[in-house]
Amino acid sequence: MEGKEMRISLCMIVRNEENTIARCLNSVKGIPDEIVIVDTGSSDRTKEIVKGFTDKIFDFTWIDDFAAARNFAFSEATEDYILWLDADDIVADTDREKFLKLKKNIDPLIDVVNMPYLLAFDQFGAVTFSLKRNRLVKRSKNFQWIGAVHEYLEVYGHVLNSDICITHKEMGGNDSCRNLKIYEKRKARGESFSPRDLFYYANELLDHQLYDQAIKSYQEFLKTGQGWVEDNISSCGKLADCYQKLEDEDKQLEYLFKSFEYATPRAEFCCRLGFHFLSAKQYEQGAFWYKLATQLDKPFDCWGPIIEACWTWLPHLQLCVCYDRIGKHELAYAHNEIARKYCPENTQVLYNKNYLEGLLGIGTSEKK
Repeated sequence: MEGKEMRISLCMIVRNEENTIARCLNSVKGIPDEIVIVDTGSSDRTKEIVKGFTDKIFDFTWIDDFAAARNFAFSEATEDYILWLDADDIVADTDREKFLKLKKNIDPLIDVVNMPYLLAFDQFGAVTFSLKRNRLVKRSKNFQWIGAVHEYLEVYGHVLNSDICITHKEMGGNDSCRNLKIYEKRKARGESFSPRDLFYYANELLDHQLYDQAIKSYQEFLKTGQGWVEDNISSCGKLADCYQKLEDEDKQLEYLFKSFEYATPRAEFCCRLGFHFLSAKQYEQGAFWYKLATQLDKPFDCWGPIIEACWTWLPHLQLCVCYDRIGKHELAYAHNEIARKYCPENTQVLYNKNYLEGLLGIGTSEKK
């Protein structure tokens, strides 16, 4: 079916975002045909700044419920599709161009467009941490947000997997205890937590270094047997993090291996197991897990967090270390060269290159 140019409502909920809101709205210039801003109680210049971009500004009394605020914002949209962003998100220039092309010729059968969400970068600007989000939805479907905290958009229908990225550029200043306080209030009222609530409550506890409480909530979540597979896998990794902080190595290993109960091995867990054995000077075992990480195919439709290094250069760099320690210097050099293809300016990679070329008598190293 021939596509047509879509019309888009950008819907945002904001509070005290004077340092980020203009940056966000300038980055999407030309994409939305309508901008709907719902303010949940700003005491700074946020609304004054927003007036330079739109007159559709609404006040919403904050009730400790993000889904309620987002659903209200969606209810004020009038265009064919709804795009949602947070104030500390931007659309980079290259992604903006892609977005404008999509806007001009989208298949009208598409109900949902998901997009990668880029959350962290290395010193060279390469993405190190990302996940996917349902980012653009057809308004007529009346999709609803669910969840007071760490809300999600419940969608169905025809979905387009897009490579248009949204970039998160946090500037700090947010209340880091806000979400935990909301969960604690709900708990004090005697509310029953869904499996999803248990998982995200545990995340907040972990972020605040309340390891024993986090462990209890993650374990309670896994025991329900009703969690989303990506949250199950993530819980195993976070339980391993908790036990690492508590210096319980046996439990840490138990949950790294438990992740394999929910899906085929992920490179992130293989690299963690490799590091465990490398640190214990069990180099053969370490090499086994790092090598496995290099042989895995990154799950194309994975909606969980992706640590790019584990799927690219990191296991090769660590294989270089393992093979060097057991005297397999040619293999060490080969894997370091693979790592160098991914990150040619990495100081560890360049050090290894010089060291191994000297050891193997390969000759002078490449000058950068």
